[in-house]
Amino acid sequence: MTTDTYTPPASVSGLQRFGMMAAVAGLVLTGIGFALTGLERFYQAYLVAYTLWLGVGLGSMALLMVQHLSGGAWGIVVRRPLEAAASTIPAMAVLFLPIAFGMHDLYHWTHAEALNDPVIAAKAPYLNTPFFLVRTVFYFAVWIGISQMLLKWSKEQDSTGDPALTVKMMTLSGGGLVAYALTVTFAITDWLMSVNPHWFSTMWGPMFMVGHGLAAFAVAIAVLVMLSDTAPMNRVLNSAHFHDLGKLLFAFLMLWAYLTFSQYLIIYSANLQEEVPHYLNRNTGGYQYLTYTLIALHFVVPYAMLLSRDVKRDIKRLRLIAVWLLLMRLVDYYWLVAPEFHPTLSVSVIDIALPIAFGGLFFMLYAMRLKSLPLMPLHDEGLEKALTHHVH
Repeated sequence: MTTDTYTPPASVSGLQRFGMMAAVAGLVLTGIGFALTGLERFYQAYLVAYTLWLGVGLGSMALLMVQHLSGGAWGIVVRRPLEAAASTIPAMAVLFLPIAFGMHDLYHWTHAEALNDPVIAAKAPYLNTPFFLVRTVFYFAVWIGISQMLLKWSKEQDSTGDPALTVKMMTLSGGGLVAYALTVTFAITDWLMSVNPHWFSTMWGPMFMVGHGLAAFAVAIAVLVMLSDTAPMNRVLNSAHFHDLGKLLFAFLMLWAYLTFSQYLIIYSANLQEEVPHYLNRNTGGYQYLTYTLIALHFVVPYAMLLSRDVKRDIKRLRLIAVWLLLMRLVDYYWLVAPEFHPTLSVSVIDIALPIAFGGLFFMLYAMRLKSLPLMPLHDEGLEKALTHHVH
């Protein structure tokens, strides 16, 4: 097929306009919320929204590397959506600045008097502002370096068809996945776990990495369903592709539940003074209702639905589940962060506005990348396999 066969349809430009409108609406609501709640609440809501949408980009980058290493028809059809999401990482690096400016409001360990606490004092060689910022710069340097090289080589592959580029992307992906795992573990510890410097969990990094993958698949599935409505992707995508993606979404959902429950079980069994308050704070003050919501609506209901083969092949229902899981990811982030700042459940306008603003900006940048290239990797050796991935 020719390059023109995979020209992005008008719906991609529509997605860009939708993102722009959502970003503007979110910013207006953020202004209203800021006037009602103030700067401190702004920083807290910003941290939740920021880490959620950055996680979609990072999860997409990780899945992109998995695809380069493993191949498979699922990865060929989803490569462009994953690349589009990964392309947002440089912009998210700039958007980290409000968190850097708001460190004093977000992190108790930045206060001079915090060193009177022996636990914080013992962690001071690691938890200090200069080292925190240096680490953050390093994390983004790694993520931007990996993502931009993968995007650059993928674009060159479309132009030249050089098989050496496939080897380059595969080689980078092997080490890149290790770098992703290490940097995300440290970054999420720095940005979210250190909000409560007394608490720690070795499951924290893996939980968020799986959450990244879950959110990335949710966005990719929703976009592919949109693309499947019109040419050229309506001639490429079929229920077998969505069945594969639904199975992967199901696998990440189960792994998220397994890691989340494992962390709870370990802390419950150990019953240590340093660890138990994390869950006690989330079972009082109204947060217990969010706990029940996450159990029922982030796991039980989507799990039961994704068990069905027919549901995974029904693109409309699969899209609904994907969008719902993305919303539940936001609830999970709020549940993890908010109790450290507010002893009782309190949802403000700004807690809703900032995720909308970030989501709008994300999809605006996402669509700009998606419409700049053919929707399928033209010279990838797995392209023919993806095109003949028939319904069984």
